[in-house]
Amino acid sequence: MELEYFLLLAAALFCIGIYGLITSRNAVRVLMSIELMLNAVNLNLVGFSNYLDPSNIRGQVFSVFVITVAAAEAAVGLAIVLAIYRNRDTIDMEQFNLLKW
Repeated sequence: MELEYFLLLAAALFCIGIYGLITSRNAVRVLMSIELMLNAVNLNLVGFSNYLDPSNIRGQVFSVFVITVAAAEAAVGLAIVLAIYRNRDTIDMEQFNLLKW
């Protein structure tokens, strides 16, 4: 497969993630949109790695690191969302005013 197909798919995934991040009021959807954007980055890393130097696996190694960071981000993000839900009984992003005076 050619690199352009990987880039088009990654750009589409990233745009869907940005759209979900901007328009969503639900905190869980925001976390899912961030994960979608990180997966688009992983697809770019693997695509460029296979295109530029197929014998090395540098892109795949960086993808594993990004997946590890994404898993940690999801765990921490869901813990924060659960803590806010226990205090406010909602996960609506418009009502998160914990840091306001």
